[in-house]
Amino acid sequence: MSTLLLNTLTGKTSAGSIVVTGEGGSTTTNMQQGLAKAWVNFDGGASGAASRDSFNVSGMTDNGSGNYTVAINNDMSNANFSIGDSIGDYNDTSESIAWAFTHTQATGTMSIISAHFDGGSAADRSSVCMQAFGDLA
Repeated sequence: MSTLLLNTLTGKTSAGSIVVTGEGGSTTTNMQQGLAKAWVNFDGGASGAASRDSFNVSGMTDNGSGNYTVAINNDMSNANFSIGDSIGDYNDTSESIAWAFTHTQATGTMSIISAHFDGGSAADRSSVCMQAFGDLA
């Protein structure tokens, strides 16, 4: 068994590009393109949207009921990055179905709005998770 201990990985041909052979052995993927560039898990019902854990996020703003903006610490290269999100309520016994959609995004921020599936108004959620995929500036 071998152990590889590193602090930094840098591509040989291009410093910002490392190619990894896929599971089937015949295709490759760019490692940097597959990594989340920012993510956060926070309580949208808490005062000021309290973070549970995050990466490359400098803070969250609660813009009103179910409307949250996340500040990205190291900006994305443009506003055309992909956002993944999920929302919900811990210990919710009302079985309320909710959904979220991307509201706005810029190189340094991403925001979502959550609402009830049945067309109800936006509401704060105790579990809000967001991820950003794309190129860093």
